Amino acid sequence: MQLQENAALTNDALAELAGLSSSAVHRRVRRLEEAGVIERHIAIIDPAAVGQPASFLVSVEVERERADLVNRLRAWFRNEPAVQQAYYVTGSADYVLLVVTRDIQAFDALMSEMMASNPNVRRFTTNVVMSAVKRGLMVPIDES
Repeated sequence: MQLQENAALTNDALAELAGLSSSAVHRRVRRLEEAGVIERHIAIIDPAAVGQPASFLVSVEVERERADLVNRLRAWFRNEPAVQQAYYVTGSADYVLLVVTRDIQAFDALMSEMMASNPNVRRFTTNVVMSAVKRGLMVPIDES
């Protein structure tokens, strides 16, 4: 849990918090990385602080679930830096995206590019994020 809250903690700091040796913490963290439990260590950046203050939740519907078309769209999501998160979902939409841009015009251009690059996209709907109430990637862990 401590590492999720602050990935910059050193092994020594983690060891002190956990009551373990630094080498034991290092081995545990390495095992978690090798097992894929820890996917990567990241810094969470405030989008507004780096000139990307506009956030949008986008629901995307596709025409067909054909593998080549779906893979093309997913690759577009993965390769587009403005798409911060992309989820394949159930319900009326096929995908839900979290997108950040500098302004509404940049968002409009990005969505036009998505549609032009992926003719399998039937439509998308957008919710403009007025303010972030909570932002993070921490996964609850039962520590019992």
